[in-house]
Amino acid sequence: MSTPTIGVLALQGDVREHVAALAAAGAAARPVRRPEELEEVDGLVIPGGESTTMSKLAVIFGLLEPLRAFVRSGRPVYGTCAGMIMLADKLLDGRADQETLGGIDMIVRRNAFGRQNESFEAAVEIAGIEGGPVEGVFIRAPWVESVGGGAEVLARHDGHTVAVRQGNVLATSFHPELTGDHRVHALFVGMVRDHLAGGARPARP
Repeated sequence: MSTPTIGVLALQGDVREHVAALAAAGAAARPVRRPEELEEVDGLVIPGGESTTMSKLAVIFGLLEPLRAFVRSGRPVYGTCAGMIMLADKLLDGRADQETLGGIDMIVRRNAFGRQNESFEAAVEIAGIEGGPVEGVFIRAPWVESVGGGAEVLARHDGHTVAVRQGNVLATSFHPELTGDHRVHALFVGMVRDHLAGGARPARP
């Protein structure tokens, strides 16, 4: 079985936890901070953090357009929490100057589950993941207001969509890297392996 190389965008957020979870799921993981480092990885994780800050830092470091090109290239991308916001085609409650990468035909509402002191954990059933629900850690988490025809809803919590996939792009509202359960990362590593083997689902144009 191949060992894919997966980058973790290291502008902000829980980078080390994602690197550890990806390694436990069978990938070689490394932080990515410069445009040229994107060319060295087979897939990319965009971690949680603060989405407006992440957007500004991507512009400052010259990463915004290279990241958009990475998504368009069809290489797999997984975003958690703020990463989900970055992968949305449209935002609600975003700053007027806030940039996203796009990649999933969805409308996302920032901080939809509440403020930092309203963070919580909940069991989440995810389509395509066996072994029962995963424990989702929701920290100032977004939810998906609506999805377009190309996007597949994988999970809901309390009636709200919290996990979505479109082609090779995956996003969750919650933080699986904080739980010690690596099944969501294993799902993503499998997506990267499939892409390398030529068996991935087609990416959106």
